[in-house]
Amino acid sequence: MLHLKIDSIGVETQRKVVKEERKQSYENRPYGSLLEKLFSNAYKVHPYRWTPIGIAQYIDMATLDEFIAFHKKFYVPQNATLSIAGDIDINKTKELVKKYFGEIPAGTEKIDRPNVVEPPKTAEVREIVYDKVQLPLVLHAYHIPAQGTPDYYALNLLTQVLSGGESSRLTKEIKDKQQKAFFVGTIPLALEDPGLFIIYGLTNVGVKPEDLEAAYDAEVEKVKKELISNDEFQKVRNQIETQFVTRNSTMRGIAESLANYFVYFGNADLINSEIQRYMNVTKEDIKRVANKYLTKENRVVLYYLPKPVESN
Repeated sequence: MLHLKIDSIGVETQRKVVKEERKQSYENRPYGSLLEKLFSNAYKVHPYRWTPIGIAQYIDMATLDEFIAFHKKFYVPQNATLSIAGDIDINKTKELVKKYFGEIPAGTEKIDRPNVVEPPKTAEVREIVYDKVQLPLVLHAYHIPAQGTPDYYALNLLTQVLSGGESSRLTKEIKDKQQKAFFVGTIPLALEDPGLFIIYGLTNVGVKPEDLEAAYDAEVEKVKKELISNDEFQKVRNQIETQFVTRNSTMRGIAESLANYFVYFGNADLINSEIQRYMNVTKEDIKRVANKYLTKENRVVLYYLPKPVESN
């Protein structure tokens, strides 16, 4: 914030670095375009429809003045959070913070936050992507509420039911018993604004992607129709509690949690109390959110298929 030098040489150097990173991570890696395809299909008006790395065309178009203006507006103390964890003397630490950070000038521009609301999805969106892959990938992504909302916590427990470990439903049924998937999992991709609940997997050799998709739907229907058992419910609660404790068992983990809670929730004290929000979730809540959000009209479906072999 204080000493960064932004000049034409640095910008042109980093422009090349970012474009090369994009090639390696997105364009030349199997399934590399997955997030771009997912977010561009899932969001039509919200800024989430663009992934952060950008498109080469616009990376080239950005000017030196734009980089300088962006840094001046956003890289300022009132737009940053400093999180410190450890066996510290608070008064001494405050003195050190003032010594090393106090001279950073405050920003003078108003920082606006996006207030765009993505309209509810009313019809399933599908896309087939042909890529340099060996195994087909099948992905379902359902719109879900923002992080910190009550249903967000219920959806996190639903994730554990479906793919939390080797004894989870998707792993036991689709991967081990039916052997339709080489891998299968779920991600509750919670964001500051409404995010996505993702089910994804790679088919086993010889398995049609349609069959893997049907297996997803069958397992989702089960959690929609029947409450999970008491034993399964206790297991996923234990998993969530273990993850929470583990994440906050190191100084780095504590520092990251404090920063995240303050930036995204406006309440750093959640590090002491958020676990109770998970524990408040009931079996009925898990069934309810499955029925509310995991619907066909609320989802994006992506197939990644091997590119056809070109004939000579």
